[in-house]
Amino acid sequence: MNEIVRSLETPALSTLGGIDCDVHPAPPPTAALLAYLDEYWRETFVMRGVDRLSLAMTASPPRAPINARPDWRVEGTPAGAMLETVRAQALDPFGTRIAICNPLHGAMIMHSDDMAAALCGAVNEWLAREWLDKEPRLRGSIMISAQNTELAIAEIERRAGDRRFVQVLILAQNDEPLGRRRYWPIYEAAARHGLPVCVHAGGSARHAPTATGWPSYFVEAHVAQAAIFESQLLSLVSEGVFAKIPDLKIVFAEAGFTWLPSFFWRADKTWRGVRAETPWVKEPPSDIVKRHVRFTLQPVEAPPEPDALARTLDHIACDDILLFSTDYPHWHFEGTAALSAAFGETLAKKILIDNPLATYPRIAADLSTEAAR
Repeated sequence: MNEIVRSLETPALSTLGGIDCDVHPAPPPTAALLAYLDEYWRETFVMRGVDRLSLAMTASPPRAPINARPDWRVEGTPAGAMLETVRAQALDPFGTRIAICNPLHGAMIMHSDDMAAALCGAVNEWLAREWLDKEPRLRGSIMISAQNTELAIAEIERRAGDRRFVQVLILAQNDEPLGRRRYWPIYEAAARHGLPVCVHAGGSARHAPTATGWPSYFVEAHVAQAAIFESQLLSLVSEGVFAKIPDLKIVFAEAGFTWLPSFFWRADKTWRGVRAETPWVKEPPSDIVKRHVRFTLQPVEAPPEPDALARTLDHIACDDILLFSTDYPHWHFEGTAALSAAFGETLAKKILIDNPLATYPRIAADLSTEAAR
């Protein structure tokens, strides 16, 4: 941490050769998914008119002004909908070597387990055919609906043979805390295939995003996402997920990270007082998190003081915890200044390359094979 420049006002660092761990292709129109559904679901969608629905997640509507930077919009299409635009805006300008696609689609939150599974499978196949086949720098996430463990595992097993899929994708606000045993078989399947589980901001909206009910305004729901991630992180540690599945890696995407110091202090202090309750938690929660959990960089919710980010990183005291991301094309993206010079050159290299390679074994193996040629 000593190399961190004590100012956020210095120019951004180069991202050349980096691994972008959070890029969002625009969700496809539902009609475009018909080709990737079996006959039963194609007929059902047409008969019920589902093919005319967008099924985009309403937390980030594709055509809403807040969804994308104005200068990255192409008239007549949602931001991030065309591969050529993603190349020109998200890959080439940053010198990105690899980018992980996290398509956020309403398939993940359907009330029907079977429809959710069918749609997740269709989106995954669409991603493979329309994006991964056409751009070698892209990697995919296996989108699942975590509400049905059996169907979720079936989708992981179906996609795991395609090594371009490098993680499993679920949402932060699920039906239950993510440490619950109902989810453990999903984590075991992911770990068995060397796949991290990416927990991305968002959810089904079946439960209020605050502990005291539903908020009135977007700003309340947006800020409350940090508390949701805190709850899920505590659940994963306290209920023994990492003790049961020691090879598991979790990636929190769009979770922020400046809340980690206070979380670490409070979790460690409380654990020391009540540790007899959870004997499987054999070390301070902060140590477990630093070993098993990673956080994507953007959006950075750093305070306005020039040296605040540096102090925060000093308090986190772990160079391995951050993964470079752009969060393209969302509105809170930092543009070409995605990697602040406040990180310093040494830590920046870890965030850009070393940490993603340590987190994603499939990417590390691919790049190692390339280098050996």
